[in-house]
Amino acid sequence: MSAQTKQGRDIRNFDKNWRFIKQDATGADNPAFDDSQWRKLDVPHDWSIEGPYDQNNPTGSGGGYLPAGTGWYRKSFTMDAADAKRKVSIEFDGVMSNSEVWINGFYLGKRPYGYVSFAYDLTGHLNFGGKPNIIAVRVDNSAQPASRFYTGSGIYRHVHLISTGNTHFDEWGVYIKPLQVTAQKATIHIEAKVDNESAAGGTYTLQTTIVDPAGKTVKTFASKRTIDAGQTAVYTQDIPVTRPQLWDLQHPRLYKAVTKLVAGKTVTDNVTTPVGIRDAHFEAATGFWLNGKNIKLLGVCLHHDGGPVGAAVPLRVWERRFEKLKEIGANAIRTSHNEVAPEFLDLCDRMGMLVMDETFDSWETAKPPAIKGYNLYFKEWWAKDTRDQVMRDRNHPSVMIWSVGNEIHDNLRDSSGFRKYNQQQHLIHQHDPGRPV
Repeated sequence: MSAQTKQGRDIRNFDKNWRFIKQDATGADNPAFDDSQWRKLDVPHDWSIEGPYDQNNPTGSGGGYLPAGTGWYRKSFTMDAADAKRKVSIEFDGVMSNSEVWINGFYLGKRPYGYVSFAYDLTGHLNFGGKPNIIAVRVDNSAQPASRFYTGSGIYRHVHLISTGNTHFDEWGVYIKPLQVTAQKATIHIEAKVDNESAAGGTYTLQTTIVDPAGKTVKTFASKRTIDAGQTAVYTQDIPVTRPQLWDLQHPRLYKAVTKLVAGKTVTDNVTTPVGIRDAHFEAATGFWLNGKNIKLLGVCLHHDGGPVGAAVPLRVWERRFEKLKEIGANAIRTSHNEVAPEFLDLCDRMGMLVMDETFDSWETAKPPAIKGYNLYFKEWWAKDTRDQVMRDRNHPSVMIWSVGNEIHDNLRDSSGFRKYNQQQHLIHQHDPGRPV
């Protein structure tokens, strides 16, 4: 396949065939570094759960007396020549914690927060024509105790390699929100942020197809506009749906919105988003309402780990937990106290569980024994981490409310806590208007 004929978005599973060492390895960011004696493994991988348990481990009781420390991951891979003139990025669903990433020796960046999903642009730093590429990831979870509960260590969630045309949707840039929802009709509101990183301007059509839960096409809608080179444009569409099949707890029906960016006959990018059409809101006197019914939230708090399997949780573990929760009458989950894996929320959408989506356990004031936790990074990183979580999770029908903290102690020190809350609420409503915080 030539570079001219490859179209749309290509998502490559990047979980297989990594090499790992549980120590700091000086020079491991260099592509020529010899990692042949490192352990071979697939991610998701949590090195902490492998032990050994030791009451002297600095993670303490919150970390299950399991080891933390520093580790390195490296992966060699080749690229299709068809991607040589396309945009290529790598997306990590979560790395615990203080991860730093290099591609072929080029430093891509650092993310301290272990729960957040993030991506790096690899364009311009890759080899083609069969020559290998080396991605290197340093993970430093050695500052302990960092949490009041088990975190795990390492690349404990999935990794994806993504290629698109050079004019493409911004990261998590397709926002879909059902409006004016009744049993008779609804409007699917779409905002799509598009970046033109090609060398020239052009005319691009946003084509959206709504597919019902049975797989039948309901409607296709198209919007056209010109985007200059180096510019960003936001498309908006409002697509009516008559007699919608509503998403609720007993029947979590999901439509799909297939959004394509088309230039002439070429699809430069495409994203498929599950859509749950529902009206969800809170009223002060009566609480939560879903599709005109006053529903009591019968919920639990769930941490991100799977108990004895650690932080790299197989999907079936969550599926079985949700089945058991529904058996006892639970209908809601609070993600205590951080961003969960994307597949966790996908499962909530499919199984009909409501979600309070939480960002942080602490802000700037530490909560002992976690004196070396996110409190060290909040001031510099809260806005970036909050923005990325909201952008990633805002299309999920299961998410009915945001939470920006848990038992926050900042106001015990001074009056700054109220200001910080207002800043977070304002930021969230910039990217997801209307959903309560």
